[in-house]
Amino acid sequence: MGVLGNLSLVFVAGLLTAFATGIGALPFFLVRDVSDRWNVVLWGLASGIMLSASVFGLIFEGISNANGGSFVGVGVGLLVGAGLVVVSHHAISGMEVNPRKYEEADFKKLVLILGILTVHSFPEGVAIGVSFADLNLGTIDGIAFLGFSVPLLAIFMTVAISIHNVPEGVAISIPLRSMGVSNWRMVWWSVFSSLPQPIGAVIAFYFVRTAREFLPIGFGFAAGAMIYLVVSEFIPEALEVGKELPGDGYRELVSGLSAGILLMVPLAFV
Repeated sequence: MGVLGNLSLVFVAGLLTAFATGIGALPFFLVRDVSDRWNVVLWGLASGIMLSASVFGLIFEGISNANGGSFVGVGVGLLVGAGLVVVSHHAISGMEVNPRKYEEADFKKLVLILGILTVHSFPEGVAIGVSFADLNLGTIDGIAFLGFSVPLLAIFMTVAISIHNVPEGVAISIPLRSMGVSNWRMVWWSVFSSLPQPIGAVIAFYFVRTAREFLPIGFGFAAGAMIYLVVSEFIPEALEVGKELPGDGYRELVSGLSAGILLMVPLAFV
């Protein structure tokens, strides 16, 4: 497949994770609420998968000789990736995106909202793009799909971010539901909140494919961003949701984390 075909596949993978956010709105077609217990489990599951994918997938690939492995490069990438998330959080601190603005937004407001969401979700798209770095290069085993040899790491990372996006879609839909927003509009705005991810995925993929010497840094960058996101955002968000549960939701969080880690253990042996 040519460059355009590869970029298209990466874009579609990122788009799937955005669509997964819309899944978070679907339960409201049937019920008025989604239990906090299930939200915490999903946050934990996504966190476990992402932590394992970062260590067993991204970091291991970054130090692999097949990718010109470099401990220093991966280390630099880890710091830069975590730093990007810190800067992103600082940039959007105090700039909460009120779902009410989604419904009332004119063009200028939509541009502002999309800009904030880009800063917030761009690292997730980067992780997807970097995980596809070995697409069709034959450097690692992959799964044949529509003429592509898709790296297992890319599949795991896409699934992990998709799982994470489901409770995020629920969180977006809850206030929209309280404002009387229609079900299908809740789906649309949930998907809209993650649209920067396919863009980030394509940019990251193109960069690591055209600058292979920076591939270890790219793997480290994605891992650093993912690990820091899990520690600073996903787990605290899960505990915030679960604070009304018995035991403050720790049992549900640990259950989700454990399941996510166990699902990813085979990646260490691929």
